[in-house]
Amino acid sequence: MEAEDRTTRILRWIVTNVPPRGIGLLAGLLYFGVGLLIPIGLSFPTLALVSFNFMGTVLAGSLLLFWFGVQLEARDRRKLLEWTSDLRLLDSREFEFFVGEVLRREGWTVTQRGRQEGPDGNVDLEIRRGTERRIVQAKRWQSWLVGVDEIRMFAGTLAREGLATSDGIFVTLSDFGQQARAEAKTMGLELVDGHDLYERAEKVRSPVICEICGGRMVLDRSVHGWWYRCVTAGCAGKRDLGADPVRALALLNEPR
Repeated sequence: MEAEDRTTRILRWIVTNVPPRGIGLLAGLLYFGVGLLIPIGLSFPTLALVSFNFMGTVLAGSLLLFWFGVQLEARDRRKLLEWTSDLRLLDSREFEFFVGEVLRREGWTVTQRGRQEGPDGNVDLEIRRGTERRIVQAKRWQSWLVGVDEIRMFAGTLAREGLATSDGIFVTLSDFGQQARAEAKTMGLELVDGHDLYERAEKVRSPVICEICGGRMVLDRSVHGWWYRCVTAGCAGKRDLGADPVRALALLNEPR
């Protein structure tokens, strides 16, 4: 498991730091170099030649598939930020993506470290900007206040990561208890509640413009389906996306 995590981190670093053309060249080098040039140049026997060719194909294919998966993740994060007006509609994984996309647009390089299938060490996101490194914990809680125990647990996580408590950001969709806020203030830990998150998202969101008044529209949902509605007082601007989620997704993908 540790080796798998290390391999995943290496692949993610490559696909996030190397441009697409470089990814293609690297995949080609893996396939032709490992799969053909090395065994042929060293006159390997047939069995070894086949083995190296298979290895080169697997390495190149894995790199390309991982790159493609990261692009899909980035697309999903952009959609969440642009189209979601009610964060309560998001599940835990989508909420982490949403928070990550907000931070990304604020200038951070974001790495998703949260794991839905197992423990994540109380780390959902790792963000970097220049030489600065910070850890983010995202809790999609709607009704429960984040208590002081959660704050102290997160402080322990930051210590294990070799960071000061001022390098942590705790994000929740609900709010923080009074004692939790006092503890976080003493530690220098940054807290982001649901209200703060909505405000930060609005600052970096690219708005959908109403064709009637030129005002901003937000995504909404009812029993009849998905639609955009204008938030300008007195304006009836609306764009119906339909009840069929497939049709709605197709409309949302149209260029603005």
